[in-house]
Amino acid sequence: MRIITLSVLTTILISTSVFGQSDVVKKSKSGICHVPGSHYYNQTKHYVPFKTLDGCLKSGGRLPRK
Repeated sequence: MRIITLSVLTTILISTSVFGQSDVVKKSKSGICHVPGSHYYNQTKHYVPFKTLDGCLKSGGRLPRK
């Protein structure tokens, strides 16, 4: 029972963390901030995660041109 509880808690923490990729703004190597649902969001694999678009932009990122 204890292992199951620990497993469920771990799954919840991962799915709600920055590393769970839900609601994460991705700053690509080229400095473009991709929000969830944007055109290249799912294709961006090497990135720095941010909780907000504002945080990504303040770090020196920029919006996509299109």
